[in-house]
Amino acid sequence: MSQALSGATRVHFIVGDPIAQVKSPAGVTQAFHDAGRNAVCIPAHVAPNDLAGWTKGVSLAQNVDGIIVTVPHKFSCFELCATTSDRAGFLKAVNTLRRNADGTWHGDMFDGMGYVEALKSKGCEPRGQRALLVGAGGAGSAIAYSLMTAGVKELAVHDADVVRRDALVARLASLGLGKVSAGSSDPTGFDLCINATPIGMKEGDPHPIDSTKFTAQQFVGCVITAPAVPLMIAAARAQGCNTLTGADMFARVRDLMVQFLLEV
Repeated sequence: MSQALSGATRVHFIVGDPIAQVKSPAGVTQAFHDAGRNAVCIPAHVAPNDLAGWTKGVSLAQNVDGIIVTVPHKFSCFELCATTSDRAGFLKAVNTLRRNADGTWHGDMFDGMGYVEALKSKGCEPRGQRALLVGAGGAGSAIAYSLMTAGVKELAVHDADVVRRDALVARLASLGLGKVSAGSSDPTGFDLCINATPIGMKEGDPHPIDSTKFTAQQFVGCVITAPAVPLMIAAARAQGCNTLTGADMFARVRDLMVQFLLEV
């Protein structure tokens, strides 16, 4: 890194529960330095019940310019923003906050946009595809929204929390952009299959999508960054599928977040 930590260094946090699995602090800090900004990204392990109090506390520090948000805080941090982008307003979720002129927070959500950019970089064009998405949480909602706006022909959403799933399906249907429905873990008939849940991070986790039914013509993606190659992705590759890992996604999301944080 080209700049030394000093009293003039601007501070950005990445907040989550847990936080030890995230790889982003070093990459985001390096991106700041590459852009000539004396700034760092610091991990913060904050439980959900403590999030509002923690945010209020760090907001008092005048050298804190931004907060990156990871699981499970993306919906809760939306409520802590004074202003948001239209995209975040639709999703009611954010993954990046930066300061407004009055010291309040402005939020946006880049998980979906970054995921679609990563798909295209791997040769997968979502337009006209039939897509299965597992997970209706913060990242899943954002990916679902971006898939719809990118022109998928059909989107099926599966989530164990059926209330959350059905709420997302209804909101996506209101866009009037394509067919959207409740799905299952069965990938049969889909062109694009994406896991947007943490399932697969822990040893012994089941495959969030039934990998025994993958075919070589399908594109399979996952948002998990640890392990680097989740077992479901390994199974998809064994079937001849093209794949996208969480690291592939985050490289795109990181660039979008850093650009947003530098726009001050």
